[in-house]
Amino acid sequence: MQLHEVREQVPDGFVHSGAAPQDTVLNLRLALVQSDPAGLEKALMDVSTPSSPLYGQHLSKEEVEKFVAPSPDSVAAVNAWFAENGIEAKTISPAGDWLSFTIPVSKANDLLDADFSVFTHEETGQTSIRTLTYSIPADLKGHIDLVHPTVTFPNPFARLPAMVPAPKIKPAVNLTSDAVPASCSSTITPACLQALYGIPTTPAKVASNKLAVSGFIEQFANEADLRTFLTTLRPDIPPTTTFTLQTLDGGRNPQGANQAGVEANLDIQYTVGVATEVPNIFISVGEQFQDGALEGFLDIINFLLSESAPPQVLTTSYGQDENTISRALANNLCNAYAQLGARGVSILFASGDGGVAGSRNNRCTNFVPTFPSGCPFMTSVGATTGVPETAASFSSGGFSNFFAQPSYQASAVSTFLNALGNTNAGKFNPSGRAFPDIAAEGDNVEIFVGGQSGLVAGTSCSSPIFASVIALLNDELAQAGKPPLGFLNPFLYSTGAAALNDITTGSNPGCNTNGFPARAGWDPVTGLGTPNFAKLRTAVGL
Repeated sequence: MQLHEVREQVPDGFVHSGAAPQDTVLNLRLALVQSDPAGLEKALMDVSTPSSPLYGQHLSKEEVEKFVAPSPDSVAAVNAWFAENGIEAKTISPAGDWLSFTIPVSKANDLLDADFSVFTHEETGQTSIRTLTYSIPADLKGHIDLVHPTVTFPNPFARLPAMVPAPKIKPAVNLTSDAVPASCSSTITPACLQALYGIPTTPAKVASNKLAVSGFIEQFANEADLRTFLTTLRPDIPPTTTFTLQTLDGGRNPQGANQAGVEANLDIQYTVGVATEVPNIFISVGEQFQDGALEGFLDIINFLLSESAPPQVLTTSYGQDENTISRALANNLCNAYAQLGARGVSILFASGDGGVAGSRNNRCTNFVPTFPSGCPFMTSVGATTGVPETAASFSSGGFSNFFAQPSYQASAVSTFLNALGNTNAGKFNPSGRAFPDIAAEGDNVEIFVGGQSGLVAGTSCSSPIFASVIALLNDELAQAGKPPLGFLNPFLYSTGAAALNDITTGSNPGCNTNGFPARAGWDPVTGLGTPNFAKLRTAVGL
């Protein structure tokens, strides 16, 4: 047997609570080594880089699966190993690179030379069965990428944004001029975003151009609240404008007023309410997830990869600290984003709400990067606050410890690091993938939940807002017979950079430091800046 993955210590906040009961059944998944991840990355960059002759020529489902499908040798070797051990596995991804199987703890310990134990999260009391190391037969090295969940721990800090009552001022509704209404400095509404960013109110026209919002952890999007939101804050569009529902892993979307989720409502209200008439999909991922500690993160990507025409934009307001997830698993998930990106999907994630402390509090000495923002094949969205905009202090940003800095951002990041000098040296990895990439308003954002209006804050406001801008650009591109923007970063760091409002004030404190400063050019608080719709239209060739 050969040691395959190891976690040096129990992650911060968890304690070892003894051996796992031998007869407990584990739902395990196995990732087979993909045939050509380097080829996939090259194809992704070719279709996503404006200066490339292949720009916009996105790949088909079958073309992407060719890069990802494991070799017949790997499939045969792993199946033989399963058969030898009396295990039945089933394929759970469209390219055949993920398998699932169930075995009791006793058998898992033998099969993987592991020590599955119970770990308790001290603050929440949540328990999980994990192992700190596992091994695989030496002859399966090169065939098995990873087994999960083994050394990846759950993410107990998947906190949701808190809602505070809306102040008694009259929020901005229909605009009469380009000036930003005074109320926007204390309450952000769709009209404020239209004024600040020049977002058009004209309805989108292309039915096949879609914008998807992912919903996790039993967060439900409420249609009555959406209607109230539109009636109050977007009276110029039909109050019946709504979204379609897709579900997986036992997902649902019940409509009781007390079941309305702050996060789900926020995401839907600021996609339906900003991307006027773009067909909107709410994807509710249930609690029967097939991917263990990832709580549906991988399942939703496999779900979309299996569609022949996935939505052109996906926004997700959830994330976790990078150090809770194994490097192999982070890599595998990041490659799944590359697969969707190569097919022309823009993937946006909120960067996190703990400043340089990631998604948690100040119990850190070194800065804590978040996942998936460290993945170079998705777009990470930070937050701003106020009018004029300044960096929001909670906006997570920094440098991945897992992923190297991609070439598309090297020049922008080195300019920042040169200006930073030795500040906080040693607390972050300057050669890591740097995030966020972009930002949008994320503070004092007005939403409706259970019939009541309130204000929320977080990068989870910023991601759906920027996703709406991309969806509206895609609609205009489609009307002009052009392909969607797809994976955004090579565009954003080249021709797109000048089409963003550079945010140069504020910082993101955490870990008992002032964090990073926002400054001219890219910075790890607000990225390259916030959208300027008119300039973006020109930059994308409209």
